[in-house]
Amino acid sequence: MTIQHVGLIGAGLMGHGIGKNILAKGFKLSVLAHRNRKPVEDLLAKGAKEAKSPAELAAACDMVITVVGNSTQMEDIVRRPDGLLAGLKSGGIVADCTTAQPDSTVTLAAEVAAKGGRFVDIPMTRTPKEAEAGKLGLMTGGDPATLQEIRPVLDCFADTVVYCGAVGAAHKAKLINNMLSLGYAAVTAEALTAAKKSGVDLNALRQIVTAGGANSVMFQRLAAYQIDGDNTQLQFAIANAQKDVRYFLQMAENLPVSTFVASAIHQLYAMSNAAGMGQNYVPEVIDVLTSLSDKALAKGR
Repeated sequence: MTIQHVGLIGAGLMGHGIGKNILAKGFKLSVLAHRNRKPVEDLLAKGAKEAKSPAELAAACDMVITVVGNSTQMEDIVRRPDGLLAGLKSGGIVADCTTAQPDSTVTLAAEVAAKGGRFVDIPMTRTPKEAEAGKLGLMTGGDPATLQEIRPVLDCFADTVVYCGAVGAAHKAKLINNMLSLGYAAVTAEALTAAKKSGVDLNALRQIVTAGGANSVMFQRLAAYQIDGDNTQLQFAIANAQKDVRYFLQMAENLPVSTFVASAIHQLYAMSNAAGMGQNYVPEVIDVLTSLSDKALAKGR
């Protein structure tokens, strides 16, 4: 099958850039109606069509890309009465960008296959800036022939595509990748909070770290928030960070492997989420740590 018509579910921070670049490369695009109308309306103005349900989208399109928040949402989009399974045509492809639970992915893939369709997992790395520029990184899992078939679509919005193995393998790799990156962010947040409280010149610290082995993308993004007040370098919600590390821990339970570091990382994001910061971006966990430090100081500790 030659992919001509692509469906998109999740035209948000990441999905808008995906859809924009698919349209720019000449593919037909249909998007699902969404409560956040601004990115949807922009895609419609660029030539996309709007579907009222996942079933309608699946019936109209050769492949459907899903960019949703978690496995629970993905399962609902696939299984509900007007979901993808209800409208999926023979040979239709579901390509899931969600950071998801691998076991759920494998189960959904089997259900899609039972309806005559195909399922691949294609989770992303990088940020909305790269999504808009068409320079995302993708991990892919599933049938190699199917992935090759959809490669022209993936190349519209990604400049790095890495095959990880069978269905679910890419979602496993994504959870490990996110545990690493969110762990770097957690360590950086603690370090920058300690630096500020101890009176270290933060600009000097940034120069020292940048020139040495402790430097990382996450350090630079969190330093931009702590020093420059710029929280746009990592537009990723704390609630999603908590969810991603939780999914990693759940996956690790079945291996089994030790996860005492990941458990501590999860607690930082869980605490920040519980403090009402769930929709704030990850760099703002610094504010949670600063608040805790201030309370400890006020108690004379």
